[in-house]
Amino acid sequence: MMSTAYLNGEFLPLAETQVSVLDRGFLFGDGVYELIPVYDGRLFRLEQHVGRLESSLSAIRIDNPHSREEWGQLLAELVQRNGGGDQKVYVQVTRGAAKKRRHEFPEGAVPTVFLMTRVVDGEPEPVPAKAVTREDHRWGRCDIKAITLLANVLYRQEAFEAGCQETILTRDGFVTEGAVSNVFVVRDDYIVTPPKGRNILPGITRDLVVELATDSSLPCVEAAISEGELREANEIWITASTIEVIPVVELDGRVVGNGRPGPVWNKMRSLFQAYRKANGET
Repeated sequence: MMSTAYLNGEFLPLAETQVSVLDRGFLFGDGVYELIPVYDGRLFRLEQHVGRLESSLSAIRIDNPHSREEWGQLLAELVQRNGGGDQKVYVQVTRGAAKKRRHEFPEGAVPTVFLMTRVVDGEPEPVPAKAVTREDHRWGRCDIKAITLLANVLYRQEAFEAGCQETILTRDGFVTEGAVSNVFVVRDDYIVTPPKGRNILPGITRDLVVELATDSSLPCVEAAISEGELREANEIWITASTIEVIPVVELDGRVVGNGRPGPVWNKMRSLFQAYRKANGET
């Protein structure tokens, strides 16, 4: 069955969607996006994802084209039109098309709203990951979920070429995040993740992991992680909406811990799965 997408007020087959070549998302990467997991037909952490979308739109000064209620209705209808079940829904909003290619904001441009979804077959078992480290040379507003992802693409390609799944980034000797993920370490059963700021994306899964750890009395802090602490960690995790919580068992060719998913990660995975099964649109 051909996937159904949404573009500027219309539901239509994904293959039939068309956007102007003068759209500023195409010309400048002038837009933001979200990716929302769907489990058993239910949008996961919807309020948090839409809230982050609102923050990203505000940060780049695009008027939000929909209220939270309208976003929820659009996303729920798209999920239903694509059969429910488990999906990953992609949301992209750009500043829209203009008559001329000019850097300054065009007057009267209407934001382009595009939604698509990918059906996920079954629940994959988490595969322990390998990672490499690189210096973080991205721009200074990584807290905005912008569609300008060239640096992230290049970092992920470096990981792929090294036989790894992720690149963990450091800036001035401290961990920021992964190319497409947030980062956690465990030292002596203590869970640590870098604090929020302009250098990292405020991950929805990241926040949930902190929340679950706190509610379950697992020691967890948001604090700076030096590159040395990263390399000496008992456990390293990466988190994102697409992967949930994945253990990193090898970093730059060296084994992390004993080379297997650690006991604290196993506890967190159980907590995450229990929460996921109990909560849908929340």
